[in-house]
Amino acid sequence: MAKDKSSITSRDILLAVSSGLLLITVFPRFNLEIIAWFSLIPLFYAIQEKRLHHSFYLGSITGFVFFLGLIYWVFIAVSRYGNLNYILSVFVLLLLVSYLSLFIGTFAFLVRYIESRVGLKEVTAAPFIWVSLEYTRSFLFTGFPWESLGYSQFLILPLIQVSDITGVYGISFLIVLVNALLFNISYSLFSKREKGFYKETALTFLLLVITFTYGWWRLSDVSKKTQTFSNIKVALIQGNIDQSKKWDPAFQDSTFKIYRDLSFQAAKSNPSLIVWPEAAAPFFFQSYDKYRKLIIDISKETDSYLLFGSPAYQKGEGKIEYFNSAFLISPDNNVFGRYDKTHLVPLGEYVPFGKYLYFIDKIVEGIGDFSSGKRIAPLEFPMGRLGVFICYEGIFPDLVRKFVKKGANILVNITNDAWFGETSAPYQHLSMVTFRAVENRVFIARAANTGISSFIDATGKIRYTTEIFTKGFLVDRIPLVNIHTFYTRYGDIFARICLGITLILMIITGKGFKDSRGQGFK
Repeated sequence: MAKDKSSITSRDILLAVSSGLLLITVFPRFNLEIIAWFSLIPLFYAIQEKRLHHSFYLGSITGFVFFLGLIYWVFIAVSRYGNLNYILSVFVLLLLVSYLSLFIGTFAFLVRYIESRVGLKEVTAAPFIWVSLEYTRSFLFTGFPWESLGYSQFLILPLIQVSDITGVYGISFLIVLVNALLFNISYSLFSKREKGFYKETALTFLLLVITFTYGWWRLSDVSKKTQTFSNIKVALIQGNIDQSKKWDPAFQDSTFKIYRDLSFQAAKSNPSLIVWPEAAAPFFFQSYDKYRKLIIDISKETDSYLLFGSPAYQKGEGKIEYFNSAFLISPDNNVFGRYDKTHLVPLGEYVPFGKYLYFIDKIVEGIGDFSSGKRIAPLEFPMGRLGVFICYEGIFPDLVRKFVKKGANILVNITNDAWFGETSAPYQHLSMVTFRAVENRVFIARAANTGISSFIDATGKIRYTTEIFTKGFLVDRIPLVNIHTFYTRYGDIFARICLGITLILMIITGKGFKDSRGQGFK
């Protein structure tokens, strides 16, 4: 009796797991970015001739393995610093991983569905489907676009320059396109399937040549243009404050002294702007206490503008709202502006649905209860316009783009990655932030409490970095660049086009849809 190829075998599961493991290695701290270009081939083999629900299951296995290996540090963040017990912390991690795995499960389902209904090969449909799902992941349920596939190439500067047109999704598209093409070619060699794929190979090669040619030209062009702009000297302070002591009132004097001493050391280079990390001032700066005066004195004594993170509050009707904020003060004691973080971290800065599900607050007692800021706008001072985004906001390209579209000529990322300990998370976080510089052609100054603080130029090159979990500072000159890119103007139009094409394919193939266990889906 002939073996039913539509059933799932241990070989199929092994192939699905293999794709998940390969995907883990392409991101920090492994940084084996070349593997990304063939990491999905085992999954494509696993779902061949499978029924739709089996394809979804195999894709979900790949997704579960991948995301578990990628964001394992969520357990550390919510248990050690989020005050959740171990059981709940494991539950939160597995719940998030299971949710994210559905996107790759859906990818496998749709690739198999479209191929089985109208005969479109993986090389044709897969890149559009993948980008559509990555884009959907960026906003569904507030969004969690952590390490989209394109981010794996952050060190390959000629490749990622096209992000000023397509965003990171253009890189994801190319990676999946190459994966699908290599699979189609290899599969055709060992089956009775269509041979050749000459047109697809030629088109893929042409796209890669165009992308790299554009990248090499843009690297030179942007470097030359940035030299024509005026610049300012910026100092980044990395205090390396232990997260377990950060909010302890008994440790406030010590925290302040660390930032004060480092700021005065950095001031010897005469920076125009000194930047402290997210929540570097662990008290309400708005309150007129001794720390407010001491911070203002630092700005005055160093003759520098000072940007720093601090919690803020606002009294409303019958309640007080709290914000995760950044303040900009001048040497002459003026507060030039404040930015309140608009995109908060679920189960870190607020409890999702806590307003409606009263019992959740008691289960996760100890988690922050911040409110979202209402306005995205640059903080202006005499030397330039600062687009300040706080921590988690750096992984949302459309949010950062809005600062530049509204006139920001420097991007500043203040963050506190101490939550993640000595895991891969701080390195992953930095890899994503580099794309914000390329997309908008603006330099980024990044101050992180425990690292990785860095300066990133308008081509995505990481110029200088600190070591993780060390005290120190960085000083660099930053050009006040004003190059409005296609991406800055129009955002994720490439991803939306991919989503539109995917929906059209689903509509076309959806006519006469049959159950995945029905005839024709073997």
